[in-house]
Amino acid sequence: MEQLEVDLPCAEASDPAAPAAAEGLEPQRSADRGAAQGAGGGPASASHQLPALEGKAGLYLSSLDSSIDILKKRAQDLIENINENRQKDHALMTNFRDSLKMKVSDLTEKLEDRMYQAYSQHSKVIQDRLQEFTLKMTQISHLETELKQACRTVETVYRDLCVPPEATTLEEPTYKDVEC
Repeated sequence: MEQLEVDLPCAEASDPAAPAAAEGLEPQRSADRGAAQGAGGGPASASHQLPALEGKAGLYLSSLDSSIDILKKRAQDLIENINENRQKDHALMTNFRDSLKMKVSDLTEKLEDRMYQAYSQHSKVIQDRLQEFTLKMTQISHLETELKQACRTVETVYRDLCVPPEATTLEEPTYKDVEC
């Protein structure tokens, strides 16, 4: 209430009769009292003074109420704006995530395709080399068989050369000195 009393003179300053009231409220009140007492007593002067003050206070309070309403509306608008921006950000992040998922999926498929192509190429090279290896092993087995036959033939020849025949001649004892 003290603020109203302090602020009221400022509000009254805009009124042309306010300087007279601000300079001396008592003289004006006494004049009003005299007029009011002549018309019917003291209570009439109090009711005459209150509407003037109540009108100014009412203007101030309505101005204050409208300022508060404006602030509330601005705050509500800011909150709505923040919520709208959050929804936009959420939608943007959802779109970004979906787009990123699609790109990652596409890149993964391309990587898989390239990997399978590399596997296919390597499999073909490995298959060709395994066929070559199989042929070489077959050739080695064949050569091993031939080598074994040659060894047996040499062994047989060597035995035939080292074994004395039943009917030995004198010249053959020189061969007996050689051990087999």
